[in-house]
Amino acid sequence: MPPIRASKVLALCQTPGSVYSAVPQPRPCHRAFTQNHDPAMLKRSVQIYHSASTDPYLNLSIEHHLLQRSAPESYVLFLYANRPCVVIGRNQNPWLEVNLCQLSQGLLPPPSPGSPPPPHRRRPQVVDLVRRRSGGGTVFHDGGNLNWSVICPPAAFDRDRHAEMVARALRGLGVGGARVNERHDIVVDDAATTTTATAVKTFKVSGSAYKLTRLRSLHHGTCLLSSPNLAHVSALLRSPAEPFIKARGVESVRSAIRNVGVGNGKFVAAVVREFRAMYDCAADAEADVDEDAARGMPEIARGVEELKSLEWIYNQTPQFTFSTHPTEDDPRPRPPLPETIPSQFRCHLTIRHGEIQDAAIAGLDYADDADAPYVSQNLVKQHLNRIVDWREALLLASPGQLGDIGPVGGWLNGMFGKTP
Repeated sequence: MPPIRASKVLALCQTPGSVYSAVPQPRPCHRAFTQNHDPAMLKRSVQIYHSASTDPYLNLSIEHHLLQRSAPESYVLFLYANRPCVVIGRNQNPWLEVNLCQLSQGLLPPPSPGSPPPPHRRRPQVVDLVRRRSGGGTVFHDGGNLNWSVICPPAAFDRDRHAEMVARALRGLGVGGARVNERHDIVVDDAATTTTATAVKTFKVSGSAYKLTRLRSLHHGTCLLSSPNLAHVSALLRSPAEPFIKARGVESVRSAIRNVGVGNGKFVAAVVREFRAMYDCAADAEADVDEDAARGMPEIARGVEELKSLEWIYNQTPQFTFSTHPTEDDPRPRPPLPETIPSQFRCHLTIRHGEIQDAAIAGLDYADDADAPYVSQNLVKQHLNRIVDWREALLLASPGQLGDIGPVGGWLNGMFGKTP
Protein backbone atom coordinates (compact mmCIF):
# COMPACT_ATOMS: atom_id res chain seq x y z
CA MET A 1 0.00 0.00 0.00
CA PRO A 2 1.49 3.40 -0.95
CA PRO A 3 2.13 5.90 1.87
CA ILE A 4 -0.73 8.25 2.71
CA ARG A 5 0.00 11.75 1.47
CA ALA A 6 -0.75 14.85 3.55
CA SER A 7 -3.85 15.67 1.46
CA LYS A 8 -5.28 12.25 2.27
CA VAL A 9 -4.58 12.71 5.96
CA LEU A 10 -6.67 15.88 5.79
CA ALA A 11 -9.57 14.05 4.16
CA LEU A 12 -9.42 11.20 6.65
CA CYS A 13 -9.40 13.49 9.64
CA GLN A 14 -11.97 16.05 8.53
CA THR A 15 -15.17 15.92 10.58
CA PRO A 16 -18.25 17.85 9.37
CA GLY A 17 -18.79 20.95 11.49
CA SER A 18 -15.58 20.51 13.44
CA VAL A 19 -13.41 23.41 14.54
CA TYR A 20 -10.34 21.37 15.36
CA SER A 21 -9.32 18.81 12.74
CA ALA A 22 -6.24 17.87 10.82
CA VAL A 23 -4.31 20.37 8.72
CA PRO A 24 -2.47 19.13 5.61
CA GLN A 25 0.74 18.12 7.37
CA PRO A 26 2.31 14.67 7.15
CA ARG A 27 1.85 13.69 10.78
CA PRO A 28 -0.49 11.26 12.57
CA CYS A 29 -4.25 11.80 12.36
CA HIS A 30 -5.68 13.39 15.52
CA ARG A 31 -9.16 13.42 16.97
CA ALA A 32 -11.32 16.29 15.69
CA PHE A 33 -12.84 18.93 17.96
CA THR A 34 -16.38 19.62 16.78
CA GLN A 35 -18.18 22.93 16.48
CA ASN A 36 -20.62 21.67 19.11
CA HIS A 37 -17.87 21.60 21.77
CA ASP A 38 -17.14 17.89 21.41
CA PRO A 39 -17.00 16.59 25.00
CA ALA A 40 -14.54 13.92 23.89
CA MET A 41 -11.98 16.68 23.36
CA LEU A 42 -12.84 19.73 25.48
CA LYS A 43 -13.60 17.54 28.50
CA ARG A 44 -10.38 15.57 28.30
CA SER A 45 -7.94 16.03 31.16
CA VAL A 46 -5.11 16.93 28.76
CA GLN A 47 -5.54 18.60 25.34
CA ILE A 48 -3.16 19.87 22.65
CA TYR A 49 -4.20 22.16 19.78
CA HIS A 50 -2.31 23.54 16.78
CA SER A 51 -3.44 26.49 14.66
CA ALA A 52 -2.23 26.92 11.08
CA SER A 53 -3.89 30.35 10.88
CA THR A 54 -1.62 33.39 11.06
CA ASP A 55 -4.46 35.78 11.99
CA PRO A 56 -3.61 37.17 15.46
CA TYR A 57 -7.20 38.20 16.15
CA LEU A 58 -8.46 34.70 15.37
CA ASN A 59 -5.74 32.88 17.29
CA LEU A 60 -6.28 34.98 20.42
CA SER A 61 -10.04 34.40 20.13
CA ILE A 62 -9.57 30.63 19.82
CA GLU A 63 -7.30 30.78 22.85
CA HIS A 64 -9.96 32.70 24.80
CA HIS A 65 -12.57 30.14 23.72
CA LEU A 66 -10.38 27.33 25.07
CA LEU A 67 -9.89 29.25 28.32
CA GLN A 68 -13.64 29.56 28.79
CA ARG A 69 -14.82 26.20 27.43
CA SER A 70 -12.22 23.59 28.37
CA ALA A 71 -12.91 21.43 31.43
CA PRO A 72 -12.03 23.25 34.71
CA GLU A 73 -9.49 20.61 35.79
CA SER A 74 -7.93 20.12 32.36
CA TYR A 75 -4.49 21.08 31.06
CA VAL A 76 -4.44 22.62 27.56
CA LEU A 77 -1.55 23.45 25.23
CA PHE A 78 -2.20 25.72 22.23
CA LEU A 79 0.47 26.53 19.63
CA TYR A 80 0.38 29.07 16.78
CA ALA A 81 2.36 31.66 14.83
CA ASN A 82 0.99 35.05 13.71
CA ARG A 83 1.62 37.27 10.71
CA PRO A 84 3.57 40.47 11.53
CA CYS A 85 1.84 42.34 14.35
CA VAL A 86 2.50 44.34 17.49
CA VAL A 87 0.60 42.96 20.49
CA ILE A 88 0.07 45.18 23.52
CA GLY A 89 -1.10 44.06 26.96
CA ARG A 90 -4.65 44.48 28.25
CA ASN A 91 -3.77 47.57 30.32
CA GLN A 92 -1.24 49.22 28.04
CA ASN A 93 -1.18 52.45 26.08
CA PRO A 94 -0.61 52.16 22.30
CA TRP A 95 0.47 55.82 21.99
CA LEU A 96 3.16 55.14 24.61
CA GLU A 97 4.26 51.65 23.57
CA VAL A 98 4.18 51.77 19.76
CA ASN A 99 5.55 54.00 17.02
CA LEU A 100 2.16 54.18 15.29
CA CYS A 101 3.52 56.05 12.25
CA GLN A 102 6.16 53.38 11.71
CA LEU A 103 3.56 50.66 12.19
CA SER A 104 1.24 52.22 9.59
CA GLN A 105 4.07 52.17 7.03
CA GLY A 106 4.49 48.40 7.40
CA LEU A 107 7.64 46.33 6.99
CA LEU A 108 9.67 45.82 3.86
CA PRO A 109 10.01 42.04 3.45
CA PRO A 110 13.59 40.78 3.59
CA PRO A 111 15.16 40.46 0.13
CA SER A 112 15.04 37.05 -1.47
CA PRO A 113 18.35 35.30 -2.06
CA GLY A 114 19.75 35.59 -5.55
CA SER A 115 18.58 38.72 -7.30
CA PRO A 116 16.37 40.73 -4.92
CA PRO A 117 14.13 43.40 -6.44
CA PRO A 118 14.98 47.03 -5.69
CA PRO A 119 13.36 48.42 -2.51
CA HIS A 120 10.79 50.51 -4.43
CA ARG A 121 9.37 47.32 -5.98
CA ARG A 122 9.01 45.43 -2.68
CA ARG A 123 5.59 45.97 -1.14
CA PRO A 124 5.58 46.62 2.60
CA GLN A 125 4.00 43.96 4.79
CA VAL A 126 1.05 45.15 6.85
CA VAL A 127 1.71 45.13 10.60
CA ASP A 128 -1.43 44.68 12.71
CA LEU A 129 -1.95 46.35 16.08
CA VAL A 130 -3.53 44.00 18.60
CA ARG A 131 -4.60 44.44 22.23
CA ARG A 132 -4.74 41.05 23.90
CA ARG A 133 -6.94 40.12 26.87
CA SER A 134 -4.04 39.26 29.17
CA GLY A 135 -1.68 41.63 30.97
CA GLY A 136 2.04 42.05 30.43
CA GLY A 137 4.09 44.08 28.00
CA THR A 138 4.27 44.76 24.29
CA VAL A 139 5.72 42.17 21.90
CA PHE A 140 6.28 41.79 18.18
CA HIS A 141 5.06 38.66 16.35
CA ASP A 142 5.81 37.26 12.93
CA GLY A 143 6.13 33.85 11.28
CA GLY A 144 9.50 33.21 12.93
CA ASN A 145 8.04 33.78 16.39
CA LEU A 146 6.11 30.78 17.77
CA ASN A 147 3.45 31.39 20.41
CA TRP A 148 2.67 28.84 23.11
CA SER A 149 -0.24 28.93 25.54
CA VAL A 150 -0.98 26.73 28.55
CA ILE A 151 -4.37 26.73 30.30
CA CYS A 152 -4.64 24.97 33.64
CA PRO A 153 -6.55 24.96 36.95
CA PRO A 154 -5.74 27.94 39.22
CA ALA A 155 -4.40 25.64 41.92
CA ALA A 156 -1.74 24.39 39.50
CA PHE A 157 -0.75 27.83 38.21
CA ASP A 158 2.86 28.90 38.66
CA ARG A 159 4.59 31.66 36.70
CA ASP A 160 7.69 29.54 36.11
CA ARG A 161 6.29 26.02 35.66
CA HIS A 162 5.46 26.21 31.96
CA ALA A 163 8.22 28.68 31.11
CA GLU A 164 10.59 26.01 32.47
CA MET A 165 8.84 23.51 30.22
CA VAL A 166 9.67 25.63 27.16
CA ALA A 167 13.22 26.26 28.37
CA ARG A 168 13.73 22.48 28.69
CA ALA A 169 12.43 22.05 25.15
CA LEU A 170 14.96 24.63 23.90
CA ARG A 171 17.84 23.01 25.77
CA GLY A 172 16.82 19.67 24.26
CA LEU A 173 17.17 21.30 20.83
CA GLY A 174 20.71 22.42 21.59
CA VAL A 175 20.01 25.93 22.94
CA GLY A 176 22.25 25.27 25.90
CA GLY A 177 22.00 28.62 27.68
CA ALA A 178 18.20 28.74 27.82
CA ARG A 179 16.84 29.46 31.31
CA VAL A 180 14.01 31.25 33.11
CA ASN A 181 15.05 34.49 34.80
CA GLU A 182 13.66 36.33 37.82
CA ARG A 183 11.10 38.12 35.61
CA HIS A 184 9.76 34.74 34.41
CA ASP A 185 11.11 35.38 30.91
CA ILE A 186 13.13 32.80 29.00
CA VAL A 187 16.60 34.12 28.26
CA VAL A 188 19.75 32.79 26.65
CA ASP A 189 23.19 33.48 28.09
CA ASP A 190 25.71 33.98 25.32
CA ALA A 191 29.36 33.92 26.31
CA ALA A 192 31.60 36.06 24.09
CA THR A 193 35.34 35.49 24.61
CA THR A 194 37.83 38.28 23.90
CA THR A 195 41.59 38.27 24.18
CA THR A 196 41.36 39.44 27.79
CA ALA A 197 38.16 38.02 29.26
CA THR A 198 34.91 36.16 28.75
CA ALA A 199 31.80 38.34 28.91
CA VAL A 200 28.33 36.83 29.25
CA LYS A 201 25.52 38.72 27.53
CA THR A 202 21.91 37.79 28.20
CA PHE A 203 19.25 37.92 25.49
CA LYS A 204 15.50 37.57 25.95
CA VAL A 205 13.99 34.99 23.61
CA SER A 206 10.56 34.48 25.21
CA GLY A 207 8.26 36.75 27.22
CA SER A 208 5.15 35.77 29.14
CA ALA A 209 1.73 37.15 30.01
CA TYR A 210 -1.07 35.81 32.19
CA LYS A 211 -4.82 35.86 32.64
CA LEU A 212 -6.27 34.46 35.87
CA THR A 213 -9.97 33.75 36.38
CA ARG A 214 -11.85 32.04 39.19
CA LEU A 215 -11.93 28.72 37.35
CA ARG A 216 -8.97 28.83 34.95
CA SER A 217 -5.46 30.20 34.53
CA LEU A 218 -3.77 31.16 31.28
CA HIS A 219 -0.03 31.49 30.75
CA HIS A 220 1.06 32.33 27.23
CA GLY A 221 4.36 33.35 25.76
CA THR A 222 6.38 33.92 22.63
CA CYS A 223 9.60 32.35 21.43
CA LEU A 224 11.88 34.04 18.91
CA LEU A 225 12.99 31.23 16.63
CA SER A 226 13.96 32.69 13.26
CA SER A 227 12.32 36.10 12.87
CA PRO A 228 13.66 38.00 9.84
CA ASN A 229 12.43 41.30 11.32
CA LEU A 230 14.49 41.69 14.51
CA ALA A 231 16.22 44.77 13.09
CA HIS A 232 12.83 46.54 12.89
CA VAL A 233 11.49 45.65 16.34
CA SER A 234 13.18 48.48 18.22
CA ALA A 235 11.84 51.14 15.84
CA LEU A 236 8.31 49.73 16.05
CA LEU A 237 8.31 49.58 19.85
CA ARG A 238 9.71 53.07 20.53
CA SER A 239 7.06 55.77 20.52
CA PRO A 240 8.23 59.33 19.78
CA ALA A 241 5.57 60.50 22.29
CA GLU A 242 7.11 58.57 25.20
CA PRO A 243 8.96 61.58 26.74
CA PHE A 244 5.70 63.58 26.79
CA ILE A 245 3.32 60.93 28.19
CA LYS A 246 2.63 60.05 31.81
CA ALA A 247 0.54 56.89 31.91
CA ARG A 248 -1.28 54.88 34.56
CA GLY A 249 -1.15 51.59 32.67
CA VAL A 250 1.56 48.95 32.51
CA GLU A 251 4.76 50.00 30.76
CA SER A 252 6.96 47.50 28.95
CA VAL A 253 10.47 46.64 30.12
CA ARG A 254 12.88 46.68 27.17
CA SER A 255 15.41 43.87 26.79
CA ALA A 256 18.03 42.79 24.27
CA ILE A 257 16.53 40.09 22.05
CA ARG A 258 17.75 37.46 19.61
CA ASN A 259 16.62 34.40 17.68
CA VAL A 260 17.48 30.94 18.98
CA GLY A 261 17.91 29.55 15.45
CA VAL A 262 15.45 26.67 15.72
CA GLY A 263 12.83 25.79 13.12
CA ASN A 264 9.13 26.13 13.95
CA GLY A 265 8.41 22.43 13.43
CA LYS A 266 11.23 21.26 15.66
CA PHE A 267 10.25 23.72 18.39
CA VAL A 268 6.59 22.65 18.29
CA ALA A 269 7.54 18.98 18.50
CA ALA A 270 9.88 19.61 21.43
CA VAL A 271 7.32 21.64 23.40
CA VAL A 272 4.60 19.03 22.76
CA ARG A 273 6.99 16.31 23.91
CA GLU A 274 7.71 18.15 27.18
CA PHE A 275 4.01 18.88 27.76
CA ARG A 276 3.10 15.23 27.16
CA ALA A 277 5.76 14.11 29.61
CA MET A 278 4.49 16.50 32.29
CA TYR A 279 0.83 15.53 32.03
CA ASP A 280 0.80 11.98 30.66
CA CYS A 281 -1.13 13.05 27.58
CA ALA A 282 -3.03 10.42 25.60
CA ALA A 283 -1.82 9.80 22.06
CA ASP A 284 -5.09 10.95 20.47
CA ALA A 285 -5.60 14.11 22.56
CA GLU A 286 -4.06 16.34 19.88
CA ALA A 287 -5.97 18.31 17.24
CA ASP A 288 -5.45 20.94 14.55
CA VAL A 289 -7.58 24.00 14.08
CA ASP A 290 -9.96 24.10 11.15
CA GLU A 291 -9.77 27.84 10.45
CA ASP A 292 -13.00 28.13 8.46
CA ALA A 293 -14.98 26.24 11.08
CA ALA A 294 -13.47 28.34 13.87
CA ARG A 295 -14.46 31.56 12.10
CA GLY A 296 -17.97 30.18 11.76
CA MET A 297 -18.45 29.74 15.49
CA PRO A 298 -20.45 32.73 16.84
CA GLU A 299 -18.47 32.94 20.08
CA ILE A 300 -15.10 33.01 18.31
CA ALA A 301 -16.42 35.36 15.59
CA ARG A 302 -17.55 37.82 18.28
CA GLY A 303 -14.12 37.61 19.86
CA VAL A 304 -12.42 38.44 16.55
CA GLU A 305 -14.78 41.36 15.97
CA GLU A 306 -14.08 42.76 19.44
CA LEU A 307 -10.28 42.46 19.16
CA LYS A 308 -10.29 44.18 15.74
CA SER A 309 -12.49 47.08 16.86
CA LEU A 310 -10.90 50.49 17.37
CA GLU A 311 -12.90 50.79 20.59
CA TRP A 312 -11.04 47.80 22.02
CA ILE A 313 -7.60 48.65 20.62
CA TYR A 314 -7.59 52.33 21.61
CA ASN A 315 -10.45 53.10 23.98
CA GLN A 316 -9.45 50.50 26.57
CA THR A 317 -6.38 52.61 27.34
CA PRO A 318 -6.12 53.74 30.99
CA GLN A 319 -5.98 57.48 31.68
CA PHE A 320 -2.82 59.33 30.67
CA THR A 321 -1.55 62.85 30.10
CA PHE A 322 0.40 64.35 27.23
CA SER A 323 2.39 67.50 28.07
CA THR A 324 4.91 69.37 25.97
CA HIS A 325 6.42 70.91 29.10
CA PRO A 326 7.01 69.81 32.72
CA THR A 327 4.00 69.94 35.03
CA GLU A 328 3.51 69.50 38.76
CA ASP A 329 2.33 65.92 38.24
CA ASP A 330 5.00 65.15 35.65
CA PRO A 331 8.12 67.27 36.30
CA ARG A 332 10.41 65.32 33.95
CA PRO A 333 12.44 67.49 31.58
CA ARG A 334 11.13 67.35 28.02
CA PRO A 335 13.08 67.14 24.77
CA PRO A 336 13.20 70.44 22.87
CA LEU A 337 10.41 70.90 20.35
CA PRO A 338 11.30 71.37 16.65
CA GLU A 339 12.58 74.85 15.81
CA THR A 340 9.67 75.33 13.39
CA ILE A 341 7.19 75.29 16.30
CA PRO A 342 6.59 78.67 18.01
CA SER A 343 8.58 78.91 21.25
CA GLN A 344 5.45 79.92 23.18
CA PHE A 345 3.49 76.80 22.10
CA ARG A 346 2.13 74.67 24.95
CA CYS A 347 -0.06 71.57 24.82
CA HIS A 348 -1.47 69.61 27.75
CA LEU A 349 -4.04 66.85 27.21
CA THR A 350 -5.70 64.46 29.64
CA ILE A 351 -7.04 61.37 27.87
CA ARG A 352 -9.19 58.64 29.43
CA HIS A 353 -10.33 55.57 27.48
CA GLY A 354 -9.10 57.27 24.31
CA GLU A 355 -11.25 60.39 24.84
CA ILE A 356 -9.80 63.84 25.50
CA GLN A 357 -11.13 64.83 28.94
CA ASP A 358 -9.22 68.09 29.32
CA ALA A 359 -7.17 70.20 26.92
CA ALA A 360 -5.00 73.28 27.29
CA ILE A 361 -3.55 74.58 24.02
CA ALA A 362 -1.61 77.85 24.07
CA GLY A 363 0.77 79.75 21.85
CA LEU A 364 -0.91 79.34 18.48
CA ASP A 365 -1.03 82.21 16.00
CA TYR A 366 -4.59 83.47 16.58
CA ALA A 367 -6.08 86.29 14.50
CA ASP A 368 -8.04 87.17 17.65
CA ASP A 369 -6.60 86.20 21.06
CA ALA A 370 -10.17 85.79 22.33
CA ASP A 371 -10.35 82.61 20.22
CA ALA A 372 -7.63 80.88 22.28
CA PRO A 373 -9.87 79.23 24.94
CA TYR A 374 -12.24 77.83 22.31
CA VAL A 375 -9.55 75.66 20.70
CA SER A 376 -8.98 73.85 23.99
CA GLN A 377 -12.70 73.59 24.77
CA ASN A 378 -13.57 72.24 21.33
CA LEU A 379 -11.01 69.43 21.55
CA VAL A 380 -12.62 68.02 24.70
CA LYS A 381 -14.70 64.84 24.12
CA GLN A 382 -12.92 64.06 20.86
CA HIS A 383 -11.46 60.56 20.58
CA LEU A 384 -7.74 60.60 19.97
CA ASN A 385 -7.76 57.76 17.45
CA ARG A 386 -10.54 59.44 15.42
CA ILE A 387 -8.52 62.59 14.81
CA VAL A 388 -7.20 61.99 11.30
CA ASP A 389 -5.08 65.14 10.95
CA TRP A 390 -4.20 67.48 13.82
CA ARG A 391 -3.81 70.42 11.44
CA GLU A 392 -7.44 70.05 10.44
CA ALA A 393 -8.52 69.36 14.04
CA LEU A 394 -6.95 72.59 15.30
CA LEU A 395 -8.40 74.63 12.45
CA LEU A 396 -11.89 73.23 13.08
CA ALA A 397 -11.56 73.84 16.82
CA SER A 398 -10.81 77.53 16.33
CA PRO A 399 -13.80 79.85 15.72
CA GLY A 400 -11.56 82.33 13.91
CA GLN A 401 -8.55 82.40 11.64
CA LEU A 402 -5.31 80.67 12.64
CA GLY A 403 -1.87 81.39 11.24
CA ASP A 404 0.39 78.68 9.85
CA ILE A 405 -0.72 75.61 11.76
CA GLY A 406 1.39 73.21 9.69
CA PRO A 407 4.44 72.77 11.99
CA VAL A 408 2.37 72.29 15.18
CA GLY A 409 -0.21 70.03 13.54
CA GLY A 410 2.44 68.03 11.74
CA TRP A 411 4.38 67.49 14.97
CA LEU A 412 1.25 66.35 16.81
CA ASN A 413 0.50 63.98 13.91
CA GLY A 414 3.89 62.39 14.46
CA MET A 415 3.33 62.11 18.21
CA PHE A 416 -0.05 60.39 17.86
CA GLY A 417 0.66 58.24 14.81
CA LYS A 418 -1.27 60.14 12.16
CA THR A 419 -0.12 59.94 8.54
CA PRO A 420 -2.68 61.97 6.55
